[in-house]
Amino acid sequence: MASGIVKKPIPYIALFFAYLFWGGNYVVAKLTLGEFPVMSLGFLRFAFAALFLLPFVLVQRRSLIAQGKGEKIKAEDLPKLFAMALTMVAFNIFFFYEGLKRTSAIDASVLDMSVPIFSVLIGWVFLKEKIYAINLFGILLDLGGALVILGIPLIFFGSFSPDNLFGNTLIIFSDICFVIGATLNKKILKKYSSLLLVWVSFLAAAVVFAIPAVNDYIQDPTWMSKVTVLGVLGLVYIVFLSSISAYMLFQWGLRSVDLEKATLFQYLSPGIAATFAVPLLGERISYSFIVGTVIIILGVYWGTLGKIEHHRLEHRHHNA
Repeated sequence: MASGIVKKPIPYIALFFAYLFWGGNYVVAKLTLGEFPVMSLGFLRFAFAALFLLPFVLVQRRSLIAQGKGEKIKAEDLPKLFAMALTMVAFNIFFFYEGLKRTSAIDASVLDMSVPIFSVLIGWVFLKEKIYAINLFGILLDLGGALVILGIPLIFFGSFSPDNLFGNTLIIFSDICFVIGATLNKKILKKYSSLLLVWVSFLAAAVVFAIPAVNDYIQDPTWMSKVTVLGVLGLVYIVFLSSISAYMLFQWGLRSVDLEKATLFQYLSPGIAATFAVPLLGERISYSFIVGTVIIILGVYWGTLGKIEHHRLEHRHHNA
């Protein structure tokens, strides 16, 4: 990975900033969810993002048509595009928001480090990629760290929180949805531009969140009048940095970087989240958080980086 960064640093820089914005989103989303219903925040996030990107999509389309390269979505790709939008964006964000309401921003950021492990598992199960004993060890280690963060050991010490466990479990579901969507996205990227895919994903997600958002308004027509300046600023961050900028940067970086390497930037999230969550949200770094984080980092290393190193060693062995 280091040599790849030196030879082609721009895609890695794009991925770095994508995860930097997503890292800050743990705290921003936690604060914003205090003023917005989950479904309404999801709808506003992707509706505004889709509207903002629409002129750029039209300009790109006009430019491609002028070059004789018109970019038209094929009918056979529609199911894949819809599945990608549902998993990578709509379901991912739904589970993330519902989980974040019930757990801490710091715990959510650590659990999200399991994304690279899920990418290895999905590659093994569905893409028939080779996996080694060292990867299985890393996966089991990551699972152990996740159980610590989830709070399973606390059951035996009397400080167990069912709501916190449910929230952490939803964060795991969010991670799984993201990896499934990113896997589908990697295949479709060969056919369509990053801008078009991001816009289609946002539009589909806005449609999915639309009806539940209307239901939010029916249940409480006054919720919008209660939104403060802090809530508006949070929405602006979520739309322009966590959505448009982060997804575009991730899509662009993914064109040149393998999914396993791209998701390793998830390591940044806990540090970013903790930096802001402690002073802004008053969250505390517990012993279970520290232990679980260390275990997960080791698990991700042996489950992903270990795989790359194993490939190199095997390649050298064959050459010898």
